[in-house]
Amino acid sequence: MFCCLRAVRRLCLEKILLQCILQSRSLSGADAINALRPFYFAVHPDFFGQHPKEREVNENSLKRLNGYLENLQKPGFRSFKPTQLTFYVRERDPNSSSVQESFSASGFRAVSFTLHTRDLLSTVLDILNSCSLSTEHIQRLNVNSQPHKEAKSTLNRPIKWDKTYYSFTGFKDPEEELEQAQRVETTLISWLDDNEASAVKKLKKSLPLRKELERLKFELSHQLQLSDIRWQRSWGIAHRCSQLHSLGRLVQQRPEVLKNVKGRTVIFTDRSGMSAAGHIMLGTMDVHHHWTKIFERLPNYYKLQKRLLFLEDRISQLLGGIQVVYIEELQPLLTLEEYYKTLDSFYNKLRDSRLPFHPRSLRGLQMILESDRYAPSLHEFGHFTIPTVCDPATLQWFIFAKAQEARENLKRKEEMMITEKELIDTSTEKFSLDRLYKEPSVSSAQMIDCCKRLLEESLPYLQGMHLCISHFYSVLQDGDLCIPWNWKN
Repeated sequence: MFCCLRAVRRLCLEKILLQCILQSRSLSGADAINALRPFYFAVHPDFFGQHPKEREVNENSLKRLNGYLENLQKPGFRSFKPTQLTFYVRERDPNSSSVQESFSASGFRAVSFTLHTRDLLSTVLDILNSCSLSTEHIQRLNVNSQPHKEAKSTLNRPIKWDKTYYSFTGFKDPEEELEQAQRVETTLISWLDDNEASAVKKLKKSLPLRKELERLKFELSHQLQLSDIRWQRSWGIAHRCSQLHSLGRLVQQRPEVLKNVKGRTVIFTDRSGMSAAGHIMLGTMDVHHHWTKIFERLPNYYKLQKRLLFLEDRISQLLGGIQVVYIEELQPLLTLEEYYKTLDSFYNKLRDSRLPFHPRSLRGLQMILESDRYAPSLHEFGHFTIPTVCDPATLQWFIFAKAQEARENLKRKEEMMITEKELIDTSTEKFSLDRLYKEPSVSSAQMIDCCKRLLEESLPYLQGMHLCISHFYSVLQDGDLCIPWNWKN
């Protein structure tokens, strides 16, 4: 009987020890990635192709999040400065069991949260909870899904001194410092104080590459007689130089295939083809063989573009002279074929409905077509946003009701663009900036407000810097300073 009791006791002790080991096990980098799969699926920029503003916010926030996670895995990491992030999270319909059908009609929601945790497990849990995502799957990773303080076993519990210890010794209480940092909102001056040195170091390091980029861009534009060379995303300088070198090698190897690019704009993006705006798209993941095919197809693309312009003209005639436009900054990057199908479908619908618009009654107004909307709207810049599935009668009533407001918005847009340019020039000169620009997701009204408030400040830190107006604070890998347009003083 005693042997049996000893065996049972030994088995219990082994179970308790195993549980302690599992509880004390820290989350690895691979485990963190697996645990965050639902989050990545909900916020990945590739799922926001129809929403360029939200896509860009998620891209930038993911970069900062990845940097935070990498720092947590560095040996001896001790800086736990709170990091505020904003993500657009795809909405899910709880009643749907299919992945394809699990997202509600609202599309997405904005979520903001602050990271201030000191280990991977707590950080992962904070992210998932902030986005209202399940944490049950973390149990399968052999880690405790409770917050950090409860997840640690008594085997490696950090020493927690009484408050009197800090008052007697004069040492700083780390918990109190963290709470204080969370209470204090980041201000422009304090952030520049903390990050100026890092930005200057990165900027100086990038200067040779920046000169190389300008040289390559100028030489290729001149050699191919291009109108411009652009990039869809904010890739680093080294990455851009590499892409231009690849294009340069293709020019040397196959000069005959580039004879039809004169006067065109080349955009380095995610896929190859011709864009709805008529620009040549070169996919950054494609090899020269794919690029060569695109250049060889240019004559056919130009023929399709003429048919597309004819369709736009026909739609304009049916809608009283309103101009159909494609605005790159506000619309997804569509291929020429995709945009042509959209126009063709909309034209056939209008032609069959025979709406009674008076010829040229809407001349001077603009409209864009979008396939992911269900109700027409009027943009603050004066153009109509018309869904391809919009009922013709609803479309007619909406345009008639909003025509005068649209003309006023268009006029205000022209005035705002002039004001914005003047303020950018004035700010660049006052602070001796090398460059001042904004992200596409920042509106003209926001840029104007930001520049007006900047001009009231004295900011010697900015001399010779590249300043980007964004939605958050960040130092880019090439030394560009990003500040939110609504920065606090």
